Amino acid sequence: MSTTTRTTRPIRLGPRSIAALSLVSLVGLAAVAWPLFADGSSAVTTHAADAPWFFAALLPLLIAVVVATIADCGMDAKAVAMLGVLAAVGAALRPLGAGTAGLEPMFFLMVLSGRVLGPGFGFVLGAVTMFASALLTGGVGPWMPVQMLAMGWFTMGAGLLPGPDTLRGRGELLMLSAYGFVAAFAYGTVTNLYGWVTVGGLGTGVSFQPGDPVHENLVRFLAYVLATSLGWDLGRATLTVVLTLTVGATLLKALRRATRRANFEAQVTFEGPEMPLRGEAPHRTQVTYDVE
Repeated sequence: MSTTTRTTRPIRLGPRSIAALSLVSLVGLAAVAWPLFADGSSAVTTHAADAPWFFAALLPLLIAVVVATIADCGMDAKAVAMLGVLAAVGAALRPLGAGTAGLEPMFFLMVLSGRVLGPGFGFVLGAVTMFASALLTGGVGPWMPVQMLAMGWFTMGAGLLPGPDTLRGRGELLMLSAYGFVAAFAYGTVTNLYGWVTVGGLGTGVSFQPGDPVHENLVRFLAYVLATSLGWDLGRATLTVVLTLTVGATLLKALRRATRRANFEAQVTFEGPEMPLRGEAPHRTQVTYDVE
């Protein structure tokens, strides 16, 4: 019997999964950023207070479409079980640092999970983890879908990083650390943008002004971020880097071992014995399977 050794690969996405993820992302971007491009006297701006509830009702439906589509591409019962375990761990990690300079250890777990399990699994994991943590901490509100979407993007991005089959060891950890640092700020930017366009009375220098040119509002938004959340985002990014560099190698190995044992998308090929020529010994059966 002969064995072919290959690296454990993330769960692959099919065309329907890619289309569903793209749809969720486009709708999410539009829902977060539309006030920047709306005219000050338009009906859209007049009904700005209704947008969060529309968003809250729409996003879970789109995520359900993504989950169902990814299920067609390999998320079987074992993958769903792993999704539940990782989401539970991530939800439990979030309150450990909540309220303390942005120190949220769940972010490094999302980076490593997305790296091992791929962008589709990562998007669903990030969204489900944020939903579970909101229930755990009492953070349910119209802002929750934005957090779910931003965390889904955060985790999905780790699965899109290059070199899953060749880049390992210290180089991989450095790449994941750099991604986690930048993406932690990106997460904060998305969630801050939502809050900024829906909260008024912040002062003329940093307040969102409906109908003003986009570049002027973006300058105000930058001032708002610097004044309110830069330190929080920096704490989140720094902790993500520290945890990735210190315990990342151990956790990556554990996640890859669990993925291999769960045998996601296992490819086992049995080749029957060939008929030997006269005078030759019978050929052995060849079995090929994926291992790490």
